[in-house]
Amino acid sequence: MNAREIRDAVEELQYAYVHCIDDDRLEEWPEFFTEHCLYKVVPRENADQNLPIALMYCDSRGMLQDRVVAHRAANLYAPHYYRHMVSAIRIVGRDPAEISAQTNYTVFRTMADPIHYGETELYSTGKYLDMIVFEDSQARFREKVVIADTCKIQSLLVTPL
Repeated sequence: MNAREIRDAVEELQYAYVHCIDDDRLEEWPEFFTEHCLYKVVPRENADQNLPIALMYCDSRGMLQDRVVAHRAANLYAPHYYRHMVSAIRIVGRDPAEISAQTNYTVFRTMADPIHYGETELYSTGKYLDMIVFEDSQARFREKVVIADTCKIQSLLVTPL
């Protein structure tokens, strides 16, 4: 693949990923990752100090699938919708086996419960640090580290970022 094709593939992966979450197709979300993967959400305060504590940590596609099952069947939370904005997608490293990319994100959350119906808030901002590989010509995340700009989360972090 040439540089333009790689960039297009990385952008398409990022856009498809956020649309999947925003469209509440969470059962498809684990398919964006390799079988052996890492997904974690780390507050910037921890990342800057090299502290390992994550707000969300999954180290396999199976854990991601469990997270979706918990989201649908076990967690109690006010219904809401996410709307992601991604920007400044940069390829920061490339070797024959994988691509490193960094992307800024913003997530707006709109409440769908009867009390706060229609209220939209800026829920999270930060960046994605991704390691991307190609499996059968399909770009997938081998690693997705979400660095949230703050550890202050308005409520339960139930939906992936």
